[in-house]
Amino acid sequence: MNEQEFGFETNAIRNQLERTQYLEHSVPLFLTSSFVFEDAEDMRASFAEEKDRNIYSRYSNPNTNEFIDKICQMEGAESGFAFASGMAAVYSTLAALLNSGDHIVSAGSVFGATHSLFVNYFPKWGIETTYFDINKPETIESCIQPNTKILFAESPTNPAIDIIDLELLGAIAKKHNLILIIDNCFATPYLQQPLKWGAHLVIHSATKLMDGQGRVLGGITVGEAELIQKIYLFSRLTGPSLSPFNAWVLSKSLETLAIRLDRHCENAMKVAEFLEQHPNVNKVKYPFLKSHPQYAIAQKQMKLGGNIVAFEIKGGLEAGRAFLDKIKLCSLSPNLGDTRTIVTHPASTTHSKLSVEERLAVSITDGLVRVSVGLETVNDVIADLEQALS
Repeated sequence: MNEQEFGFETNAIRNQLERTQYLEHSVPLFLTSSFVFEDAEDMRASFAEEKDRNIYSRYSNPNTNEFIDKICQMEGAESGFAFASGMAAVYSTLAALLNSGDHIVSAGSVFGATHSLFVNYFPKWGIETTYFDINKPETIESCIQPNTKILFAESPTNPAIDIIDLELLGAIAKKHNLILIIDNCFATPYLQQPLKWGAHLVIHSATKLMDGQGRVLGGITVGEAELIQKIYLFSRLTGPSLSPFNAWVLSKSLETLAIRLDRHCENAMKVAEFLEQHPNVNKVKYPFLKSHPQYAIAQKQMKLGGNIVAFEIKGGLEAGRAFLDKIKLCSLSPNLGDTRTIVTHPASTTHSKLSVEERLAVSITDGLVRVSVGLETVNDVIADLEQALS
């Protein structure tokens, strides 16, 4: 059997490097800054890229190579590059592909740091961004300009858990000859593969569900080999690459990704159903709840609903802050995708610098709470949320 005949979980566990002379069962760490050559010709050929071999760990290492290979297999991608963090992946990917005068069309609801790149930094280099309303997909094409080069989106979105039709984005990108980039962090390749729907590149913050235990930072971009080569050359020079140690941790974590996501999603669904019935909650957003406005799209492109639940608590800003103060078991943290359940109140924390109007434009109400549902006994999580909501 070849690896194409194996299932997702088998490939995550068995897709590994060749063993060293010690015949180890678990992949070893390669904590070395550089690699040696047999002779002058070997060194010349390696630097001329006539040989596919490791030279310097800033851009190539057995541990990072294994991590990249696994994600490429999971996403159905031709190639990839691994980064020190999710934002290093976002920045380096865009910086490698954009020139001064280019234009980005992006979903209005994106991670706060990505938004800051678009509005605070890229304009300094002559790169502008137009946002489209994710609840009005019919307006996307009107945002496209003659100099538009990239169509960018997250799905599910952070933090309001809206779902964007990836097939629609793929069709628009093809029609207008745009590079479609999808941030797939919330879904992971186990739940969703954007390349199947027309994306050219997929970005992940591996810090989240890929690691799954809040231990290390990491990021990765995978997709078409021609585009990845440009990202590789930019990153080889600028040095935002993933460390071998973190790559080793993340690669081992991928072996349990599927089984962890199954439980994350099961727990999240129960939490969402509980919240939907609570008298102090106005509304709940979870992709696999039938009440979700994009439920049909989520069913089409996702295997399960993910581990993030968003809900609007009655009472607005102060009620949201009071809710956090009452939490006992769950963690208050800006991270997500951990074994531990984490709650955040975006209006008073991660998105507090935005105006009320700016927050509402991306579905962040004053009472919105984001829950990253972990792997604890789900009834314990629900009990903590219930006492905090009372």
